[in-house]
Amino acid sequence: MADRPSSTGSPLPPPDPAVAAAAADRLAGLATPAGALGRLGDLAVWLSATQGQVPPDPLTDVRLVIFAGDHGVARHGVSAYPPEITGAMVRTFVAGRAGVSALAAAHDVSVRVLDLGVDDDLEDLAPEVRARKVRRSSGPIHLEDALTAEETRQALEAGRAIADEEIDGGAQLLLSGDMGIGNTTPAAALVAAALGLPAAEVTGRGTGVDDATWQHKVGVIQQALDRAGDRVLDPVATLTALGSADLAATTGYLVRAAERGVPVLLDGLMSVACALTADRLAPGAAAWFAAGHRSTEPAQTFALAKLGLEPVLDLGLRLGEGSGAVAAVPVLRSAVAVLRDVALLADLLPPE
Repeated sequence: MADRPSSTGSPLPPPDPAVAAAAADRLAGLATPAGALGRLGDLAVWLSATQGQVPPDPLTDVRLVIFAGDHGVARHGVSAYPPEITGAMVRTFVAGRAGVSALAAAHDVSVRVLDLGVDDDLEDLAPEVRARKVRRSSGPIHLEDALTAEETRQALEAGRAIADEEIDGGAQLLLSGDMGIGNTTPAAALVAAALGLPAAEVTGRGTGVDDATWQHKVGVIQQALDRAGDRVLDPVATLTALGSADLAATTGYLVRAAERGVPVLLDGLMSVACALTADRLAPGAAAWFAAGHRSTEPAQTFALAKLGLEPVLDLGLRLGEGSGAVAAVPVLRSAVAVLRDVALLADLLPPE
């Protein structure tokens, strides 16, 4: 795995190390055997550091933003489903009937879906769903750039503005979700570009393609990487050549959350590919991210390893939509609860 030159931005400060140390001390003092809380303890320390206090506040305002967009490459035989499904699913999110909608309702997570590049005008939906639209679909990345440079800038700025809106509205924890038929192809290309990997190592089966389609998908991603050439050394140019409006907006959203010191729980390949790109743009951003789950896509595993993130859940999920991140929210709430509410051992022992 070859490292690429890092960034176009200034390094970001991590979650407060002094608070992390204080949280670790409190964790060690709980009336539990040493290490008995496992990953819950680690997450509790991280959440304390991101909030700047021990113990952390309960996570009562958790917000998922689903970035939707179509991908020109989806019309070139890389997916088991037609691109028209994207618009239908956006309508399903708005109606609250998607898979992630059920999970979000069960776990008290608000859901917002935004059209950044759906190949449908979606005129039957509320204007706020379409307010940040950059274009209809993206270019097929093996043949042409996904976006123009101006469209990439517009999408990045849209993502930053969306993060600001959610944070200003009170979000304590942000989640990123995706919707777009064919989106595992550009996402895998972003990971390959960042890590210097060949297409065959990062390409997964997406919506469940057969062997012949998978081999074709490998060829399409490799052709896209070869076409992009040295532009993959720059993260913004990489988004222009290989990304899409929805992936660029997700990247901007993640960068802005880290800049503002608000933690993000990542979902599957798309959000993790964007997190890798965000960390290239703003080194240190990854310290503000946790991985909700491990997807079945190999590119996600490579990206998580580079980011130094261990997934909270490993359930074989490949739904997307933010579903794996939403499913992991109760684990983070459990982590907060133990650091807040478990007695300290020193309080239980008689005075000497």
